[in-house]
Amino acid sequence: MPDPTSSNTNEELNTAKQVNPDNVGALNRDQLTPKAAAAPQGHDVAGHDHAPGEDAPDHSGHSHDPGELDFDDDNEPGHDHGPAEANPYLLPGVSLALLLVGLALDYYKVGFFAGYVRPAWYGLAFVLVGWKVVKAAVLSIPGGNVFNEFLLMSLATIGAFAIGEYPEGVAVMLFYTVGELFQDAAVNRAKRSIRALLEIQATEVTIVRAGKSLVLDPKQVQVGDVMEVKPGEKVALDGTLNGRPASFNTAALTGESAPQTKQPGEVVLAGMINLETLAQVTVTAGFQDTKLSKILAMVQDAVGRKAKTQQFITKFAKIYTPIVVGLAALLVLAPYFVVHDYIFRDWLYRALVFLVISCPCALVISIPLGYFGGIGAASKAGILFKGSNFLDVMRELDTVVMDKTGTLTKGVFAVQQVQPAAGVEAAQLLRLAGALETKSTHPIAKAVVAHVGEAVVGVPVEQVEEIAGHGLRGQVEGHDVLAGNTKLLSKFNVPYPAEVDQVADSIVVVASDGKYAGYLTVADAPKEDAAQAVRELKADGITKIVMLSGDKDSIVQRVAKELGITEAHGGLLPEDKAKYVQQYLSEGRKLAFVGDGVNDAPVVALANVGIAMGGLGSDATIETADVVIQTDHP
Repeated sequence: MPDPTSSNTNEELNTAKQVNPDNVGALNRDQLTPKAAAAPQGHDVAGHDHAPGEDAPDHSGHSHDPGELDFDDDNEPGHDHGPAEANPYLLPGVSLALLLVGLALDYYKVGFFAGYVRPAWYGLAFVLVGWKVVKAAVLSIPGGNVFNEFLLMSLATIGAFAIGEYPEGVAVMLFYTVGELFQDAAVNRAKRSIRALLEIQATEVTIVRAGKSLVLDPKQVQVGDVMEVKPGEKVALDGTLNGRPASFNTAALTGESAPQTKQPGEVVLAGMINLETLAQVTVTAGFQDTKLSKILAMVQDAVGRKAKTQQFITKFAKIYTPIVVGLAALLVLAPYFVVHDYIFRDWLYRALVFLVISCPCALVISIPLGYFGGIGAASKAGILFKGSNFLDVMRELDTVVMDKTGTLTKGVFAVQQVQPAAGVEAAQLLRLAGALETKSTHPIAKAVVAHVGEAVVGVPVEQVEEIAGHGLRGQVEGHDVLAGNTKLLSKFNVPYPAEVDQVADSIVVVASDGKYAGYLTVADAPKEDAAQAVRELKADGITKIVMLSGDKDSIVQRVAKELGITEAHGGLLPEDKAKYVQQYLSEGRKLAFVGDGVNDAPVVALANVGIAMGGLGSDATIETADVVIQTDHP
């Protein structure tokens, strides 16, 4: 597994086009063959390196102005069209404009557009997009990679110019170049997702050694050191909690909005955020071995693995190009032996015509345009496809795996049920609980206060005591009120009905003056159209629908039953989700994964099609995904 902290994680490699399929889509040099890894930008096609992007490391001795493409760089010769630059589509845009204007001048037979002006005009349009392809075709010959797509495109387009079909030559090369830029953008998008994940990792950590606090780089911390994590700080390394209980936001790892209260001795993971009190954590794993580092490495592995599929046009060119070139050569030479009035110039012209019409223009131009139409139609419905190939894969799907929180549910806590005890009014239960919970900053408490609303305004609350890991105790309108979990009532010897322990959702149990008063459930409600989405997936032929979540398994099973999903698994960390997805893929299933949190990024990358919820989704997941649902409606 690649080192996620490697210095070349952020290096701007351009690996969308490779001769060796194992090198296609590599995200760092560890994923390349030795020969490709030694190339300036990891490219195994001679003369096909690209200009470094704006995020690339500085290179001594050369630089590029914003938007400028270096046609003759001493360090990186050849096919250099800079997909990662500030404006990679500038030169293709200029070429397209020249082509369109030239076609208009041809159509209206404008007087000056004749003689040398016409070929010079189209020649400029061709050079802007075609020079580097021709250069790559020439420079790849010494390495033995002769019959490739670069030679095919070069011969066909130059042949078109040789017989005076200038617009055709420009158009074929223009569309081919734009297609290459799209492929490069896909690889660079994967690298941006890795950088987004890196930002979650803490850059410094406070360590207590010999009674002194030291601020260190997390890589310098040793197993057994004790970290101090202040309220609002990220935990830098995995460890176990010392001292007293503490609450943590675990969304970076589990995707769940509910904070977790950890007891002394329980595991605390890197990426969690300490919410309230100063916490001390004993380090149990080095920087490269934390769960968060493993998430990052899994994203690199999964994206690289999925990208390593050699493009059809490259395979096609290796067989088709030598056949076409051989037939064109025969068309020039063979008539010499069988035709009495053989004229070399005439047969050369016919061979060039053959090369032009043999260029797979339909493959290079019409197929992308057809897919662009499908992508455009999807975008009008709020669905963004990041590549035309995913339209094909979507048709083959038989399995859909979904996250729960933020994907099928709203991702926001709200009171779902109010269950007062016998003899207690619901309004009275809400008034007591809501008033006391105004003194807490816990998300569940905030959900209760939001539900009660104006009813608690002006209600006197005194002598409030927060009992860590249990709840609150205080005086509300003269009553001694307890509000928290069942452990709180047990602590104060308040009996409550046994069925309360069977409630799956997060629960706020209330007691007043030593007597059980009822409970409220707080949960994340399903989205309005979630059940309909499940029904429509089944109607469309999806044979397996699975819900995977980091939430409690009891809650996951309840939501799954409510939505009509027959298989669901809860209490999962990112690597657990990845194991389930890998298992389904190993069974030969075509699988889509739908998620929204940072913790979903590795699985989104691993699936045949990764789908992200665009509105609520994390940047890392949206960048890694192949399809983004911009409306957040499943």
